[in-house]
Amino acid sequence: MDAPLKPLVWLEGEVKTPPFTKEGRVEAGTLLLRLQRGESLGMPHSRPMPTIGKGCRELRVRDGGHNWRIFYRLEPDCILILDVAQKKTQKTPAPVIAACRRRLADYLAARGGA
Repeated sequence: MDAPLKPLVWLEGEVKTPPFTKEGRVEAGTLLLRLQRGESLGMPHSRPMPTIGKGCRELRVRDGGHNWRIFYRLEPDCILILDVAQKKTQKTPAPVIAACRRRLADYLAARGGA
């Protein structure tokens, strides 16, 4: 019997059409489902984001002429989605990183620790 899927806990952002194309939404959903099943994703689909926090990563979704990032952290009981943002520059913008850090800190504080 298959293990239950880890739930997605969305703190910010969403994956919907528009602004994603149908194909981009399907790719994002497929990658998230793989995470929910417990699969470990590496490059080119996922990379560490230690600038946000310990254990944080970004999913990379190519969608036509756009590049999307889904910032997340694997928790023991869920997959925590910190944000969904369109990647427009080589470097992740500081306000996006700061917002993800704040959301993660607030979530951890509400749960009583790291």
